[in-house]
Amino acid sequence: MPEDIVLSKVFSDAMGPSKVIPYYFKASESFDQEDVTIATLVTHNRFAVLSRLATRYQGPISVAIHVNDDYSRDRILSDLHKMYEVNPDMGRFVDIHLVIDKFDRQFNMWRNIAKFFTRTDYLMMLDVDFHICTDFRNSLKTNTELMSILRSGKGAIVVPAFEYIQEEDGEDWRDFPKDKEALINIVLTEQIDMFHLGWTRGHGSTDYKKWYKATEHYKVEDYNYSYEPYVIYKKEGSPWCDERFVGYGANKAACLYEIYLAGIDYWVLPNDFLIHQTHHYPEETRAKERKYNKKLYDYFREEICLRYSRIMISASIWDTSSADNLKRECSKIKGFKEVVGRILQL
Repeated sequence: MPEDIVLSKVFSDAMGPSKVIPYYFKASESFDQEDVTIATLVTHNRFAVLSRLATRYQGPISVAIHVNDDYSRDRILSDLHKMYEVNPDMGRFVDIHLVIDKFDRQFNMWRNIAKFFTRTDYLMMLDVDFHICTDFRNSLKTNTELMSILRSGKGAIVVPAFEYIQEEDGEDWRDFPKDKEALINIVLTEQIDMFHLGWTRGHGSTDYKKWYKATEHYKVEDYNYSYEPYVIYKKEGSPWCDERFVGYGANKAACLYEIYLAGIDYWVLPNDFLIHQTHHYPEETRAKERKYNKKLYDYFREEICLRYSRIMISASIWDTSSADNLKRECSKIKGFKEVVGRILQL
């Protein structure tokens, strides 16, 4: 069967037609199967940030790159080739998968492509604008309990994210702190704080006050459906991002909501962190798309609660701990308990 037909089915919930070219460039390094692949998405204007990430991480990276199918196509591909010529780390560590179409900001489709072609057991869903300040891979490898949680597929590991209060302070990654003590010293001066401080629901469940004092990993206890941390989790058996979310707003939260409902808990690394590198966004476009995606997310939450309830009831795991997250979160939706009660009586 032709590859194009297979891939068109795999990503059939996205807008199309799209031409997906896996491994347009394939990393030359060999990686341990239990390594963590950074799965990310990149557009033309973030090529320089991707190049820095490859050099900084020195590990496997799977990237979905969107290429506009118009007059800019040749220039994008030319700049991509130049990036590989200039930085040898791109060729050593980065798998590139092209998405060629006329549809901008299909973020969840692009995330799924990066995950689909990941070649290790574990991946980190990361936005390319984040600078990796600490060696979280070593922290995981030396933590027997967290590695056991990862292998089981029942847990995802949160790496806390931070952002400078003044945008100009976050422009030069070379000035970023390199360990937790240095970070906290800057926090105390009120120059840096949790990512998206103005929208605490997005990252507040990480519980930053607890993290500042933590010396051991801990479980996220106060989950909410807007929570969208940067997580490391097992590729096999984990949910995919819903590709109906196009544009800004709720797209990543929807991914993480489904992961949570599937019975995967979130655990926080105590000494590792990321910092956002200042990047300016088209605010008017973001506002419009967020309004649409908010409505979609409300419907999505109801739909996903019902779907996973049916799955867990049919699989006879409704009365096990695997259903705890679903029961706790979905019971907040009006009418959910009544609908599930009827299903259980069938």
